[in-house]
Amino acid sequence: MAKIGRRAVSYKKSRFAPEKKRKMALLKLDILAIAVHPDDVELGCSGTLLMEKAHGKKTGVVDLTRGELGTRGTVELRAVEATRAGAILQLDVRENLGMADGFFRNDEVHQRLLIRAIRKYRPEIVLANALDDRHPDHGRAGHLIRESCFLSGLRKVETVDDAEQPQEHWRPKYVFHYIQDRYAQPSFVYDISPVFEAKLQSIKAYTSQFYSSGYAADEPQTYISSPEFLSAIVGRHQMFGKMIGVPYAEGFITEKMIGVQDFDAFVRMDT
Repeated sequence: MAKIGRRAVSYKKSRFAPEKKRKMALLKLDILAIAVHPDDVELGCSGTLLMEKAHGKKTGVVDLTRGELGTRGTVELRAVEATRAGAILQLDVRENLGMADGFFRNDEVHQRLLIRAIRKYRPEIVLANALDDRHPDHGRAGHLIRESCFLSGLRKVETVDDAEQPQEHWRPKYVFHYIQDRYAQPSFVYDISPVFEAKLQSIKAYTSQFYSSGYAADEPQTYISSPEFLSAIVGRHQMFGKMIGVPYAEGFITEKMIGVQDFDAFVRMDT
């Protein structure tokens, strides 16, 4: 844990001045998206983050790894791309925990590191990686996030913040898993039509990862770097949108039953 923790703190020190770090420590988020790789959030749930921001919510992203095993680009470039995408998404905060890409585990060391971040930002809702997907990191991260959110609510699980002060326990009310490469029937879909173009821009901020005529590095093509991959992303969101009679939507899976107190949310949209 110490090794991972030191790497994460070093990353944060390089980006944030002490005064800004103190302000971040007091920041409570409404929505926290957690992803194993920088660009997972942009692909899976960035439209929802943009819509919630438009509704006045505080939003943030915690990336678990730096994506250092990616075939294309570098860690440094990926960090620049994540910052650029975060600006497009108007995030209140983006943090990277510095876990090892490909080799992190759903174990106590990694759970405690993530619990610290959950308790730091105290989100009401967490958006998380899929529980099963083509990339094994996605499913492993999905389970790590789900279990860490639960454990974060146990007061006898003790953690400390960056100043070595005890943290209060905190459990998000819901964990929603965004749908990634493999198709899954969503529990619900979120209309992102008003912000879909901004979502695409946040994805395209990762010029090293996805198709870009401006990225001239002599590197091999990958599963996600072709124009067809981006076309498939658009088609997926159109399909989810069609389910509720709108142009574009993002799909989510919840293991926890969603409760309502009135039908207003249902009658606002005729599908």
